[in-house]
Amino acid sequence: MEERATGMKGIMIQGTASNVGKSILTTALCRLLTKRGFQIAPFKSQNMSSHTVRLDDGKEIGISQYEQAEAAGRLIEPWMNPVLLKPLENMQTEVFLLGESQEVISGTGFKELYYEKALSIIQKSLAEAEKNSDLVIIEGAGSPVEMNLKNRDLANMAIAELADIPVLLVADIERGGIFASIVGTLALLTEKERARVKGIIINKFIGNPALFSDGITWLENYTKLPVLGVIPYIDHQLEEEDSLGGVSRPEKRKLTSKEMEYEKLAAHLEANLDIEELIEIMKGDS
Repeated sequence: MEERATGMKGIMIQGTASNVGKSILTTALCRLLTKRGFQIAPFKSQNMSSHTVRLDDGKEIGISQYEQAEAAGRLIEPWMNPVLLKPLENMQTEVFLLGESQEVISGTGFKELYYEKALSIIQKSLAEAEKNSDLVIIEGAGSPVEMNLKNRDLANMAIAELADIPVLLVADIERGGIFASIVGTLALLTEKERARVKGIIINKFIGNPALFSDGITWLENYTKLPVLGVIPYIDHQLEEEDSLGGVSRPEKRKLTSKEMEYEKLAAHLEANLDIEELIEIMKGDS
């Protein structure tokens, strides 16, 4: 592991699984904290997605990072998504570094061919994120405890360590098994990794969140971590990185409707999240 970034303030959003809502929560946080007066840098070190955006200069990045930058009121820059792996047919993957296509490789060949180079680029991109923001919001990928993948992790706890940044753990209550997913994830982290986790967010709640008060009490007593929010399920019109959307191009005609979506998500998050405690965690005051 290379020398860590120092002095960075922000948070990393990790999940108990894929599709727990990390991307949308990150987008909502980008807009909410921007409205609070912070210069926000969205960041995802390694993105595996077929749904991308091709910028005017031909560079290609993940759709979620494009929307997160837009929600934060800033232009997308390739360092916000330094490594993009684009799945193709027949177990092939197209590798993009800082938005530029490198080559198409076997899906199993990335670590041998690109791991060290990608790690170096991520390190430099984190430095750009820190230099160009007050707070950095890093989105993880999948789960941080896929034990067969941890030795080549470029997306979760290895990046939290590289950035030396705290972590929030997001769980999707809609899919069931939320207590096991949270406790199991924390149990599989190393002691050092576990110490980075500063709070829990329960996402996609259907019904009255007040009815989950006993669940919050149990989780906080068992994990010794605060539950910072129970976020009700919300319909949105933003594009998902896991969809089979192909390559998009920025379209100004969509900006007005997307602005409304960013505002809606920010208001929804502010009403259901302890934002003041989150800001303290991001600043290192908690």
